[in-house]
Amino acid sequence: MKRMRVVVVAGLLTLGLVGPLSTRLVAQGEQERFEAHPSTQAPSVRVTLETLERWESELSNWGRWGPDDQRGTLNFITPEKTREAALLVEDGVTVSLGHFVSEEDAIDSQTFAPTEHWMTSVDPNTGQPRAALDAMSFSLHDGQLAHMDALCHYATQRDGEAIIFNGYPQNLNSDGCSGNLSVEDMGPGYVTRGILVDIPLLRGVAWLEPSTPIYVSDLQEWEAFAGVTIRSGDVLLVRGGRWARRVAEGPWLYGRGGAGLHASVLPWLKERGVSLLVSDAVNDVQPSGVEGINRPVHTMTQVFIGLPLVDNGYLEDVAREAARRERWEFMVSWQITSVPNGTASPFNALATF
Repeated sequence: MKRMRVVVVAGLLTLGLVGPLSTRLVAQGEQERFEAHPSTQAPSVRVTLETLERWESELSNWGRWGPDDQRGTLNFITPEKTREAALLVEDGVTVSLGHFVSEEDAIDSQTFAPTEHWMTSVDPNTGQPRAALDAMSFSLHDGQLAHMDALCHYATQRDGEAIIFNGYPQNLNSDGCSGNLSVEDMGPGYVTRGILVDIPLLRGVAWLEPSTPIYVSDLQEWEAFAGVTIRSGDVLLVRGGRWARRVAEGPWLYGRGGAGLHASVLPWLKERGVSLLVSDAVNDVQPSGVEGINRPVHTMTQVFIGLPLVDNGYLEDVAREAARRERWEFMVSWQITSVPNGTASPFNALATF
């Protein structure tokens, strides 16, 4: 009988474990199957549950910043790091890294909850707005929303209890992550150096096809190409081209068949001291290629390394500006929306060249 890792996802308790083969339903009801990329089984990169179990201790940052720490690798963003980032500004050109929700009836929209926008002051007789006042409701983990996961978002089971980063209990209830490591515990916001890794540009394509894994060798090749070295405290932005593909070919369930980092990258992320990991999809290559666990990058970074992730970042504008300058380092700044007990926060960071 195969061993299975138990993962508890805040607010997404039905997101269980899957094998190396995932399926998705498209709008017409047709069923399409995504298979793990064959290269994920190569001996040089293959990751198993046993590998991940060993890495739980080898890659752990529990206690590194003290027993009460709730910011994880965001601690790498020191005042000195912020001053260094400010010196990168040359042109003063700013682009957004965020992507907002949509009421579009699409397979990657309104994930986990409906997106609704309505006027709040309406004349009951005419149905017309009486004032420019409105409200909105959406999921913080929506498939079109760039969002930063709180460190309480993923957990591991130990002795029947859900445990999150630094050994805290997850304390997940109807109010969210009550107690520790919710998004409001992660600080007010940060300014640091950002490094864009544009793998489609490196490969001479507009986007990576679904289920394309990104390995350490790809990241190292990018460093040589771009003339950059990813260092402690950097925000690492990894573009797979999800948004470019969506414009050209339409939406798809990228969360089950999408390009992203392979789990073999995890020790490298720890070694480099990345403070925040940003993807234009779900960070993990999907399917993961690790039998028994669907999101090993999510699980290991959030629970053991303490590295927050951003899903669905919009990296098309920053990719264009970086390529135009042939400069893939810049200042990144963002404010964290302090959602009480929140499992995530909308991410609308700015990249400034």
